[in-house]
Amino acid sequence: MNAKERLQIPPQSMPEQEPHVRIHNQQEVPLGFTPELAVKEAQRCLQCRKAPCIAGCPVSIDIPKFIKMIEDGDFKGALAKIKERNMLPAICGRVCPQEEQCQVQCTLSKSKKAIHLAVSIGKLERFVADWERQQGVMDIPSLPAKTGKHAAVIGSGPAGLTVAGDLILMGHDVTVFEALHKPGGVLTYGIPEFRLPKEIVNYEVEYLKKLGVTFKFDYVIGKIKSIEELLEEFDAVFIGTGAGLPSFLKVPGENLLGVYSANEFLTRANLMKAYDFPASDTPIFAAQTVATIGGGNVAMDSARSAIRLGAKKSYILYRRSEKEMPARIEEIEHAKEEGVEFHLLVNPTRIIGNNKGWVKEIELLKMELGEPDASGRRRPVPIKGSEFIIPVDAVVVAIGNSPNPLIPKETPEIKTQSWGGIIIDEQTGKTSMKGVWAGGDIVLGAATVILAMGHGRIAAQNMHEYMMNGQW
Repeated sequence: MNAKERLQIPPQSMPEQEPHVRIHNQQEVPLGFTPELAVKEAQRCLQCRKAPCIAGCPVSIDIPKFIKMIEDGDFKGALAKIKERNMLPAICGRVCPQEEQCQVQCTLSKSKKAIHLAVSIGKLERFVADWERQQGVMDIPSLPAKTGKHAAVIGSGPAGLTVAGDLILMGHDVTVFEALHKPGGVLTYGIPEFRLPKEIVNYEVEYLKKLGVTFKFDYVIGKIKSIEELLEEFDAVFIGTGAGLPSFLKVPGENLLGVYSANEFLTRANLMKAYDFPASDTPIFAAQTVATIGGGNVAMDSARSAIRLGAKKSYILYRRSEKEMPARIEEIEHAKEEGVEFHLLVNPTRIIGNNKGWVKEIELLKMELGEPDASGRRRPVPIKGSEFIIPVDAVVVAIGNSPNPLIPKETPEIKTQSWGGIIIDEQTGKTSMKGVWAGGDIVLGAATVILAMGHGRIAAQNMHEYMMNGQW
């Protein structure tokens, strides 16, 4: 097929649950490509000689190669090609912001400055990963001879899982220490079932287990064992403990009953299955009107979860306009389709309670946009005297997270930023403590899954070199 013929093929749409159906269940919203749709979408790829999409991928997947394999019907080969660089394709295909990374570099989108014309790289990645799972046969590669070295990985989020997968494939023994009772980190406790089914996370973790990775759960490093104690047992240590410390508004009334951090709200709803009460014994307040403060993916997840938990009204309160929202366009559109109401250019000034200490209202101040700030987005400027009040009975604060402070606090040898992030050498992932690496949200603050995985790949390679030659 020549380029002219490829250009005539329109972008293929992925089937989805209808909004009026999906708000009453926890099942995944996008239903995935059929083989026919996947092949058709793959045929749109121009197989560019310079492949700008690869440069846009934080883990440098050979995107044209795996897409050509899909076009040829070699789904098994396509997945193997992806897994050369990415151990979590089913996850990344669902939650990574491809429209800001590989797809924004696609020649089809750049030539006409229209991101919707890009090849759906993420959806194709998801397709081949799902195809393998549906076949019921997990393809396990052969492993090299054991090196006799043993690495410890703290945290089983995207960065930790990537390090574990890379090191096991290099011949090292790997033990992952997870503080919670299930693996996945933010993939499990933070991202809703309807966006990332937990069976997907479990499947990817099972793949690592079959490769030989050992997992220890309910194991809090920094309490049960220190980093120093780990270094007595292991040849190298990776810290991937994420950004689990929620940020708050610091406004009056934030300690009222019915005010949640997004972390608590989503952990109850996802990991602890509050949506299935009383079958799952995790209660959650049955709010009728929920206000979620923030404009990122976590805010969208919270507002959409509120509807599925029975809220009659679910609001997004955001201090800028929709154009400045950091959430993925797809997530914003899904929220709107499901009935989430957007109140833009407003900022909370106080949360008001009743005589029993429960939330009953929230006061908002109208904003207007000024000059761009350090983020490149236009700065929200308060409009004096524009306060107004709306009734709500629950508030979810989704304005960001800071790195988990436990290990840095217990390990003063590890240097940190003023805001809590561990300082690393960007080229190697090394911390200031010999034998210790770090990556993901514990370094970046709250970032994306694929960026965390990129950190993991860099760290794993340098850990391998250190364990083999002993040079720091």
